[in-house]
Amino acid sequence: MHVSRQTLHAAGLMIVALLSCGSPSIAADSETKIVVPKVESAAVGQDVVARVNGVAISALELKRANKVMLAGQRGTSPSADQQKEFEKQALSQLVSAELLYQAGQKLEVKDLDKQITDKLAQGRARFSSEQDFIKALKDMDMEEKDLRDYTRRDAIITNFIEKTIVPKVTVTEEEARKFYDQNPDKFSRPESVKASHILLGVDQKASAEDKKTAREKAEKLRKELAGGADFAALAKGNSTCPSSQQGGDLGFFGKGQMVPAFEQAAFALKPGEISDVVETQFGYHIIKLTEKKAAEKVDFTKEARPRIEEYLKNQKVGAAVNEFLTETRKTAKIELFLK
Repeated sequence: MHVSRQTLHAAGLMIVALLSCGSPSIAADSETKIVVPKVESAAVGQDVVARVNGVAISALELKRANKVMLAGQRGTSPSADQQKEFEKQALSQLVSAELLYQAGQKLEVKDLDKQITDKLAQGRARFSSEQDFIKALKDMDMEEKDLRDYTRRDAIITNFIEKTIVPKVTVTEEEARKFYDQNPDKFSRPESVKASHILLGVDQKASAEDKKTAREKAEKLRKELAGGADFAALAKGNSTCPSSQQGGDLGFFGKGQMVPAFEQAAFALKPGEISDVVETQFGYHIIKLTEKKAAEKVDFTKEARPRIEEYLKNQKVGAAVNEFLTETRKTAKIELFLK
């Protein structure tokens, strides 16, 4: 069984995360929630900040890991003490990553080279240009060979977790049902409606004359609808919203998803009814309600149970990895040189 990478990995180097669709690293240890994989060994001439069973962790790797830690603090300015703490956490993550990697090397990884090539190709395609890709690498003090090394190590760690830890983890129906019963707020579906609209868009800074013209056109279209005109056809021919290509169909939406005036008008309608002209900051709307769904509780068996089981299994896998790391650290030779 394959457990999502979001479960197996807490986070990874920023660049690897981009190229690996968001979760390239390994599960967190008991001290932290982010683990960053490292390259094969400290390069000649680089300062060594730690050794794990004789394998060096370089200052450059720690610098990269620190960037990931600080990237998660956007909008804040960590103090000197906080930055020092982040550095300690990052080093702990690197040690945990090395322990998992060393364990993973004992197992065969099927089609390893192909996995690496495919992940790199998929990730590279996420960038709008080659220049953006190169810049992202540079921002992380990396070259392409480094990225390949990280991706290779990630695949080995993932393989280890999926082969040795995931198969031992199970979630019973009783556990899933208990979670369902204890978290009713997570399984309630609020009232929603399905609607279409025709928008006569007008800029808020437009002149009074332009606004008047747009509203008059909207009123004219409303009269045509009252006379039996086809809503979808008028939307395709007149609406300035991209939804015009679907006859104005906006699909289902709940409260809080649309601007207040639009939402109030839509939820006040009955299925099949068409609103008067509604003004918002986007212009003038004519809304047709297609369908309305009352608030309801998500059914446990048909819908909630599989999601709950996956979530609980993810939690258990993370805990099992933490336990493995705790036990492995007891017998590993770990030397820390961080000043």
